[in-house]
Parts: sequence; C-alpha cells; structure tokens
Amino acid sequence: MNRVVELRSDTFTLPTPRMLHAAAEARLGDDVYGEDPTVAELEELSAKLLGKEAACLMPSGTMANLAALLTHSPRGGKAIVGAESDIYVYEAGGAAVLGGVVYEPIPTAADGTLPLDAVVEACEVDSDDPQFALPAVLSIETPQNRRGGIPLPPAYLAEAAALARAQGIALHLDGARIFNAALALGVPAAELAAHADTVQFCLSKGLSAPIGSMLVGDARSIGTARRIRKMLGGGMRQAGMVAACGIIALTEMVDRLADDHAHAARLAAGLAELPGLRLDPEPPRTNMVFFSVDPEATGHTTASLIEAAHERGVRVAELGRDRIRAVTHSGVTADDVDRAVAVLAEVLSTAPAAGR
Repeated sequence: MNRVVELRSDTFTLPTPRMLHAAAEARLGDDVYGEDPTVAELEELSAKLLGKEAACLMPSGTMANLAALLTHSPRGGKAIVGAESDIYVYEAGGAAVLGGVVYEPIPTAADGTLPLDAVVEACEVDSDDPQFALPAVLSIETPQNRRGGIPLPPAYLAEAAALARAQGIALHLDGARIFNAALALGVPAAELAAHADTVQFCLSKGLSAPIGSMLVGDARSIGTARRIRKMLGGGMRQAGMVAACGIIALTEMVDRLADDHAHAARLAAGLAELPGLRLDPEPPRTNMVFFSVDPEATGHTTASLIEAAHERGVRVAELGRDRIRAVTHSGVTADDVDRAVAVLAEVLSTAPAAGR
C-alpha cells in the first residue's frame, strides 16, 4: 500500500535492466566526430523503422522539434502550428527566440487535427509584400497530447502533406509518441511518417529509455539539423551509452505499448463509474485518460482532488484548465490502475479539507 502510482506522465518511466546492461557494455566513440558506432546503429535503425533516409540522435524532443523548425525555416519565416500543440505550448517559444521564426497558431480541432482551410489561409500571403512573414513549415502532432492523446488518421496526414507541397512549405511531424499512434491505428509507424519531411519521436516516455529523441528525414534535412544540434549545444561525445538504451527501446519496448493502452482503457472504465467524474474525451485511444471533476457534485476542485490523491499515493496532474490527465506506462500495472480508481473513489467520498 506504500507504492506510489505515478500517472502524471510517461516521462516518469525508468530504464529497464537490459537497457542499463546495454549502456554499460556499449561500444563507444566520439559522436561529434561521427565515430560512435552505437549511435550510428541507433540512427540507422530509427531511419529504417520510420522509412526515412537518415536520422540524428537528439538529447530531447524539444531540441529535435526546434532543430526541425530551424532546418525548414529561415529567420523571419513562419511556422504554422497547432494552438494546442506541444511545440507551441510547452517548448518555450524556442524557434522564435533562437531562430527568429514566427509562430502562427491554428485552432486545434477536437479530434486533434488542424483544419486545413485554416492552414491554407495562413499560407496565402502576398510574397511580394515585405510586410508579411512567409510560410516555411507546417507542424502537426500525433498523437495529439492536449486533445486526449488522439492519433491522427493516415489519410489526414497525407492530405496535410499534399497541401504543404502545393503551398511550397515543409511538413514536420511531432511524433513524440508515434508508436502509440501507430498501435492505436493498427498501421506501421512508417505509414504515419511517410508524408512528412521530418519526424521527431521520443525514445523516453512509453519506450522507457532514460533520455533521447530521434529526428528522422531526408539526408539533406538531417545533415542541416545535425549542424543545428551542435549550435544548440546538443553535440554529445560518447553518446553510445544513451544510444544503447534507445536501441533496446526500439527493439524490445514498442510491442509492450499495448499493455499501456489496455491499462488506460481499464482506468477509464473504472473512472467512468465514479459519480462526479467525467471522462473527456472518451474512451482513450492511446495511453492517456483525461477527466474532470464536478465541484458541485463532489465538493472537490481540480486542485483539491489532485492534492488528496497525491497524499494517498496516486499522482495525477492538471493538463489544460480544470482537466486532469492520467498516463499509463511501463511502471504502471493493472493492480496500480485498480488502486488508483479505489483511491479516487475514496477521495470523492471525503469532503476536502478547509482551504483547498
């Protein structure tokens, strides 16, 4: 009963024993010189899995997304992004601060897509008028985090890519959890990546590596991104220790994501039975469950519910105003899910302490 059920994010995953062993035994070299054999192996594997020419190991998904935007857009160019996208909301405006790239946010639809007519409108500026920032790149996110972990259909991605080509701009896919999206849709990850010029995906999160993300794409774009990585301070030396964990993540941890999806469905089913909670959206498509609490019915605010659950060893977090997210991952078992439901039921049956 003392075990903490960590549901705030799948970024809390820990490396597996196989990863730690692989890191200790990895063949190493200086990756800035392009001489780390384990990094080279990981990059080749990543490019192959996503159907791309080349790949570059990045310290984080934020740096990978930033490098992609700076690769595709000159200073003063425009990146068209979702108003609910991680790139726009959670990555500190990096492309604007460090690359002089203008963000134009497009309202994100309930299904996680960006309305393509709005994308067209953002692209249709007078290129002869020096007042306007010229569009350079469209960024799309799948699965869409703030819309409930919803995977975007391959047909939509193909349509978005065709639009980008017609407008003469690049398409970047923020696929931090692309293997979750592929699993939910029943298609290979390469099918989701096929139409994008560059794709970012995380080795951490559900794949459980301790650090690292991959940027994949055509050889020229990845070559430019590698130079930008160095400029941003992301060049690493004996990075094979990190890469060895990434190889295990891609060869041993992808299929087990199905367990996370099953646990999320189990959690959602349990929460749906608790009076005063509402799933939003329902049911979960990947490993994320979003729900809200009715203060009038329960006496709890979002903050008081989160705090009371935390005190009882179940950790969830607010993501979006008055919206709670619970994320399943390799550190969460079916028993943990059942305990989380029981704890939240107990919390809801107890009035919050004064002042909460």
